[in-house]
Amino acid sequence: MSGFGTGLNVSAVRCEALFASPLQQSDQPTTGEVREAVRSAVRDFGCRGCAARVAQEFGDHPDTAIARMQWAHQMIQSTFGDGARAYYVPRTWRLAPCVLAGRVTI
Repeated sequence: MSGFGTGLNVSAVRCEALFASPLQQSDQPTTGEVREAVRSAVRDFGCRGCAARVAQEFGDHPDTAIARMQWAHQMIQSTFGDGARAYYVPRTWRLAPCVLAGRVTI
């Protein structure tokens, strides 16, 4: 696929969104709660906003950020399975938040 490397890795977007969400590992969230937390974070912050929150946390608190990202990655893999590795290539980067608009389900 042409431009494959410039697309959004849906798994990465989901991990960043879960990381940016208020959901905690201690909540022992269900799959439905993980899906809703991801949807809400992307809706509230956008893909770039979630990524910015992840970057900020890694800069401010790297030790806890690593553990949270590992947890987020495990939750995304168990919630979405192998389909979590799909790529979405937006027509322009300004359309990146439209990952929610129907082509890929976050």
